Amino acid sequence: MDAESLLDGLNERQYAAVTHTGGPLVVMAGAGSGKTRVLTRRIAHRVVIGDTDPRRVLALTFTRKAAAELRTRLRHLGLRDDVVAGTFHGVALTQLRQRWAERGITPPAILDRKYRFVSQLMGRRPGVEPLDVVSEIEWARARLVSPEQYPVAAELAGRTSPLPPAELAELIHRFAQEKRQRRVVDFDDLLALAARDLLVDPDYAAAVRWRHRHLYVDEFQDVNPLQHELLKAWRGQSSDLFVVGDPNQAIYGWNGADPNLLRTFTRREPDATVIDLTDNYRSTPQILGAAFAALGGRGGQMTANRSDGPLPTITAYASDHDEARGIAEAIRAAKTVDRPWADQAVLVRTNAQLVPIEQALVTAGVPTRVRGGSGPLATPEVKAELRVLGRSGGNLLDALRELDENLALAASKTDDLAAADIERNQNVDALSRLAHDYLTIDPSPTGPGLLAWVTTIAAGDVHLDHDAVELATFHGAKGLEWPIVYLAGLEQGFVPISHARTAEQIAEEQRLLYVGVTRAEHTLSLSWAAERTFGTRPAKRQPSPHLGALQAAIQRLDRGRWSVDWQTQVSRSRHALGTETAPTRPVTPFEPATTPEDQVLAALQAWRRNRARAADVPAFVIFTDQTLRALVQRMPANRAQLAATPGVGAVKLDRYGDELLDLLRQSTRSR
Repeated sequence: MDAESLLDGLNERQYAAVTHTGGPLVVMAGAGSGKTRVLTRRIAHRVVIGDTDPRRVLALTFTRKAAAELRTRLRHLGLRDDVVAGTFHGVALTQLRQRWAERGITPPAILDRKYRFVSQLMGRRPGVEPLDVVSEIEWARARLVSPEQYPVAAELAGRTSPLPPAELAELIHRFAQEKRQRRVVDFDDLLALAARDLLVDPDYAAAVRWRHRHLYVDEFQDVNPLQHELLKAWRGQSSDLFVVGDPNQAIYGWNGADPNLLRTFTRREPDATVIDLTDNYRSTPQILGAAFAALGGRGGQMTANRSDGPLPTITAYASDHDEARGIAEAIRAAKTVDRPWADQAVLVRTNAQLVPIEQALVTAGVPTRVRGGSGPLATPEVKAELRVLGRSGGNLLDALRELDENLALAASKTDDLAAADIERNQNVDALSRLAHDYLTIDPSPTGPGLLAWVTTIAAGDVHLDHDAVELATFHGAKGLEWPIVYLAGLEQGFVPISHARTAEQIAEEQRLLYVGVTRAEHTLSLSWAAERTFGTRPAKRQPSPHLGALQAAIQRLDRGRWSVDWQTQVSRSRHALGTETAPTRPVTPFEPATTPEDQVLAALQAWRRNRARAADVPAFVIFTDQTLRALVQRMPANRAQLAATPGVGAVKLDRYGDELLDLLRQSTRSR
């Protein structure tokens, strides 16, 4: 393609991101804003104008599927397979294998499954799940936390250690030693070894950096500190770096990702340019209004480019059985000749919530598939319990009774359990529920009969290449979209999840809800159940505390405006939902600029416009909207406070600092 055609159809900010020259570029790309389009068009455009050799491009992402998507899009733009597009781990492994071959080193074995390895190191530890220990080892490595630092770092991060922290720290140390003795490496070692080789051998580093001189990173909010160290080693002193991400979709902090690496990028690199993509091409204005409310009105404000659609709905069901049946009925009603089943998806917070929904859909004759496998029935804990029940023969009732007693005992200790233990118990609860359903349909229930029945339910008689309604968790749905989306089980304890305790964990849960909402293109249905069955135990439930804000937003959207009296509106909505807790009032995009904060922002925007016209540059080159909002929030009173504001680097501080401080002082006096 020629350079001009590569720019066709881009909006102003996308155009600026594709054509930007000089220095690192950070693109803050909101949901549905065309981030992959910008990334691939930028690579292709630079190649076409002769600014880039495609063989020297390294585009990094986090999954093989995402990497394949990048390669496919680049191929459609005429770049064939010259560009290296891969995951951090994949590129690191390729680099290491080449170096080992050049130096005549026999490659170590790859430890792709740590469970058995860690189990052997632990020995028999009743009540301690090796998977939890593996998770902590991986979190510490991703965060560059040494064994000695682990106890303090875990406490600061709000981690629940499956072992006494000092004991787990010792286990982390032994794990590393044992790997060296056996000459095996895990995936985290690949990243660390690739970075080490670049740091200790300048000639080798120069060769690698020449090979990968144009760096692109997708989903930068998901980068962890270990990956970031490797990125810095690949980059060296080069300013040819493009990163794209969305702080509002940072949902992997529990796994070691550090979204602050994106949020604070300009503090580390003041010369970086930041471009915000705020035009959404996926969802209707009504869904974007709900998405903004899901974030509590703090960020995520986007402009819809689709025509109006139906208002999102919130439905309270008497029980989870009723909720599952209601969703099944709605899905059948939405199916038309022109609309395939695959246009619809049901999203939930945890795997265990998928079981009753999948049952209801199968009963209603709706083809389904569970993204990433068979949901909770494919987890190790459920498989283990299912094997026990399957071998029980005619003693199935006794085995099931013992299982239920154990679940009841675990439920009484929820406050003392680690997050992973709670989720495992919920998965086993789902199995217990299925087992009791089986008892009602088989007059002579047996263990083998239960095993066959559950296996049939899990399989659903649907293959992945068939047209089917998708079932997924919020995490599993990230990066996907459907015309019709049902968010189910929006209850306290699920949204937010019960084990989210720190402020950052709770904020991540809110971003996770935002991810769920923004998967919808046209129709969004939200629901919760006033009673939910765990195994054989019915439990009263409360709606998610976020539903009040969503209900208030829907009502204002219905009137065509946002109510100025936010607190009263939310209080009424929450009362109707059965709970009184009101969220913090957000600043909404639908209110006129009458608040003092809005007036300050308007003054800053006017100053920026004048500055941009005088310099004959786009406004975002002076300061981005994100930086202006940060100035309004912080209201810096001196140069030191101004320098600490995200997006205000040393160059811009010298150039605009005095003007900005004068403007902010005048605004303060007028408030």
